[in-house]
Amino acid sequence: MDYDVFNGDADGIIALLQLRLASPKSATLVTGVKRDIQLLQPLAITADDSLTVLDISMNRNQDALEKALNIGAKVFYADHHKADRIPQRDNLTAHIDLDANTCTALIIDQLLNGRFHHWAIAAAYGDNLIAKADRLARDVGLTAGQSEQLKQLGTLINYNGYGSQVEDLHFHPAELFKELLAYDDPFAVIADQTSPFHQLKSAYQVDMDKAMSMAPTHQTKQFALYRLADCAASRRISGVFGNELANQTPSRAHAVLTENSDGTFVVSLRAPLANKQGAGELCAQFETGGGRAAAGGINCLPAQQVEAFIQKVESYYA
Repeated sequence: MDYDVFNGDADGIIALLQLRLASPKSATLVTGVKRDIQLLQPLAITADDSLTVLDISMNRNQDALEKALNIGAKVFYADHHKADRIPQRDNLTAHIDLDANTCTALIIDQLLNGRFHHWAIAAAYGDNLIAKADRLARDVGLTAGQSEQLKQLGTLINYNGYGSQVEDLHFHPAELFKELLAYDDPFAVIADQTSPFHQLKSAYQVDMDKAMSMAPTHQTKQFALYRLADCAASRRISGVFGNELANQTPSRAHAVLTENSDGTFVVSLRAPLANKQGAGELCAQFETGGGRAAAGGINCLPAQQVEAFIQKVESYYA
């Protein structure tokens, strides 16, 4: 059996989109909300299976990956998150790049020699690599208006991935991938009035307007923190809201805390765009936390640890 295992955000979806546009394959799709990253664990892998794994942390899937390799399955793995140990096995092809200015879709773009480059640029925008995406767009002669369209599309696909469960999302990530696979160029998605782009655009604006009306509960020169209520709209907007805050004030770190039903918080942390380091490292100091240099998260931060989190972030970026 073939498995396509991918993160449900813009980077994971578009990384797989490029691969399957280049090499169509009927595979079992394994994905979920953006924070659902231990996707290999539930799979019953056999020696005859092949897995394409995209944009999920190798560290968080290490045991399941080792088990699949030991069984004899073939694994292709591309990612840009922290990987402390990459198994050296004949049945593993790994493309891991931890550069803070890359993403999985850009790794795939290089492997495909830019065959679906416009899609890769949209993914970079969706992963909040704005300066990198702007440069790539200029390099291929896109106008400012075209760049803005790709930025909007990437942001909307990313927005759709945030939630504590797939019921929070407008599209299941697997379904969104299948709908986007009908378009070999992102501008065709935007031009089609019946595509997911237009539904997501309307929903995004409602959620973002609500978030932007909020004031920070903590703000200094180095760091601002926002708290969102326990509701689906908050969970959907948390990540892209953090990206928007980072873009507005690139010298400051930002955290968006969304309350869970049990009183804990989901945390989205963005390093300052002017100093893209430390976010994943800071979040990893708390149970259920992790990430990469520019962006990190914590799935369940107890309320009594919020102040400690603030102090750690303040101290790091002071």
